[in-house]
Amino acid sequence: MQIVITGGAGFLGARLARTLLAQGSLALDGGPAQAISRITLVDRAAAPADLAADARVHSAVGDLNAQLADGEAGFWAQADAVFHLAAAVSGECEADFDLGMRSNFAATHALLEKLRALGTRPVLVFASSLAVFGDSPAQPLPGVIEDHTLPTPQTSYGIQKFIGEQLVADYTRKGFVRGRSVRLMTVSVRPGRPNGAASGFFSGMIREPLAGLRAPCPVPDDTPVALASPARTIEGIVRAAEASESQWGPRTAMNLPSLATTVGEMAAALGRVAGPQALALLDRTPDPAILRIVQSWPGRFNAARAKALGLMADADFDSVIRDYVRENPDAVQQKLQA
Repeated sequence: MQIVITGGAGFLGARLARTLLAQGSLALDGGPAQAISRITLVDRAAAPADLAADARVHSAVGDLNAQLADGEAGFWAQADAVFHLAAAVSGECEADFDLGMRSNFAATHALLEKLRALGTRPVLVFASSLAVFGDSPAQPLPGVIEDHTLPTPQTSYGIQKFIGEQLVADYTRKGFVRGRSVRLMTVSVRPGRPNGAASGFFSGMIREPLAGLRAPCPVPDDTPVALASPARTIEGIVRAAEASESQWGPRTAMNLPSLATTVGEMAAALGRVAGPQALALLDRTPDPAILRIVQSWPGRFNAARAKALGLMADADFDSVIRDYVRENPDAVQQKLQA
C-alpha cells in the first residue's frame, strides 16, 4: 500500500506518518489490512530526520499547488490513500486572505482535480476544523453541536474549510474519490514553536510554562474550548480511512470527539501538574483579535457518529499534559508535582 500525506512534515502530518509506520499496515475502507510499502510526505519542508531515515518514506519538497499543477502522475497515481492535512491556519487566513484562498481552497480543489484525472479513486481523508461552526447574533450556535448542526463559519479559515468539505462530498458523490472529511478539534498540547493559528495559545499556555518560559493567555478564563490531544486526533484521522462506506454513513463531515473544558480549567490543570511557578508564567494581557476568533467557536460537541466508530474523547486535561511531558521530556524544565 502507498500513502500520501500533504503537510507531511508538519506536526500532525509527521505524527500520522510515525503512527502508520509503527502499525506497518492499514485497512482501508473496511477492507483487509495491507502492508504499507511507501509513505510520501508532501510539504514545503523536508521530512523530519527520523522519518527520512525510514526506507519506506519519500519526501516531496515544494509548494503543493505547484506539485499538483505538474503534469506528471508520479506518486499521486500510486496512492491508495491520501491524507490532506496541508493548510494555512486560522490567524494567517484572517491576516492574508489570498494566502488562505491559495492554500486552503485552491490547493484542495487542485488535489481533487488531480485525483479525478488519474481515475484511481483513492481513499481521501480531508482535515477540516471546528471553525466551520461560528457564533453570530444573527445565527447563534446551539449549546451543544450535533452531527447535523448547520455550519455557520465566521472566519475566512472556517469558510475555506467548509468549502473543502463540500468539494470532497461532491467528488465522492461523483465517484472520483472515496472521501471522508473529519472536523478536528483544538489540538493541545502541540510541541515545537508557536504557529499562526488563533488557537495556538491553547498549546503555548502549557508548553512554554513547562519549559520555564512566559506565554500569552489572551482570553478570559471562562472561554470554552473543545479540545483533543494529538493522540486522539490522529486516532480519528486514521479511523476515517479505515471505516467502510456503510460505517462512515453520510458524505458530510464528521465531528471528532472532544474534551469540553475552559481556559481557566486548562490553567488549573497546568498548576496541578507543574505547580504555581508554572502558572505565574502566564501573561493574561487580552488580545481582542484572538478573542474575536476564538469566542465564535463552539465549546461542546456531541460526536455520536465518531463514537459509533469507537472514537473517544480524552478523559481529562491533566492526563493530556502528562502525556505531553512523557513524549517531550527534553522540552520540560519545570519540576512536576507528584
